[in-house]
Amino acid sequence: MVQTNSRSAAPVPALPDAALSADGLVKVYRGGKRALDGISLSVPRGSFFGLLGPNGAGKSTFINILAGLVLKSSGTVRVWDRDLDRDPRGAKAAIGVVPQELNLDAFFTPRELLDVQAGMYGVPKSERRTMEILDIVGLADKADSYARTLSGGMRRRLLVAKAMVHNPPILVLDEPTAGVDIELRQHLWEAIRGMNEQGTTILLTTHYLEEAEQLCDRIAIINQGRLAALDTTANLLKRIDGKALLVTLDRDLDAVPTALIPFAPELRAGRKMVIRYRPSAVPVGRILDAITAAGLSIADLTTEETDLEDIFLQLTSSRSA
Repeated sequence: MVQTNSRSAAPVPALPDAALSADGLVKVYRGGKRALDGISLSVPRGSFFGLLGPNGAGKSTFINILAGLVLKSSGTVRVWDRDLDRDPRGAKAAIGVVPQELNLDAFFTPRELLDVQAGMYGVPKSERRTMEILDIVGLADKADSYARTLSGGMRRRLLVAKAMVHNPPILVLDEPTAGVDIELRQHLWEAIRGMNEQGTTILLTTHYLEEAEQLCDRIAIINQGRLAALDTTANLLKRIDGKALLVTLDRDLDAVPTALIPFAPELRAGRKMVIRYRPSAVPVGRILDAITAAGLSIADLTTEETDLEDIFLQLTSSRSA
């Protein structure tokens, strides 16, 4: 299927529905470590896609395969409808990767770094957008400052700018907010959101759930190299339904009172009790009523949101049930 340019009869290739896709992707490193174990997922064109997982889950391996820095063991990968094996140059040209590491030449200015990067991608001088890109990431006023004089947040934004020099339709950010303070983090996300609104597909890898919740419209969660969940952010958050109630009582307990047995509390030293529950199924008031019915008084009460490890446990257990 092709689109036709209104000014000529020359056919224009239709834009792919999926910006990125992987099918049965496996990576086994020397020594037998299986970093990716049959990952299959699709990133819709124009989406802001989050790839979540704890350290060592396989996120960076996935990104490095897309960037051509790591060779996959098996499976297929398509980048902007280009097969990574059959057309590696075309696949790499369609993607810009912002790595975790601040790998910048300290003695180059942002203007020089972007010109060098553009030259490496074969972008003609007449088509380079150096100052436009620096303006997008908020570094136009630092165009001629040495990279070594830039703050950590500015260097992160400069890495984003480097990834944009060849105008790729896909931008991949691998843990981009590491070491960035709150103010500069907001500037970075403002720039990235703007690019997404202009049609750039964003793939964000992070282990910060709250960051993905604010930014991403679709999320995949991987753990130990396997896909644990893939859904829209809204649907996924509905599945992440768990809290912990941390109660400090007025006295020590030797055993769980009968009234509290249905809630399976965990007794801890120091008169503390932890009750894990699903807010959608169990109102917290029911738990408090049960504590009162057991003849106990509460000295202190706090709640704890589900963290990423709990989410993995919840998703894994629900899938295996």
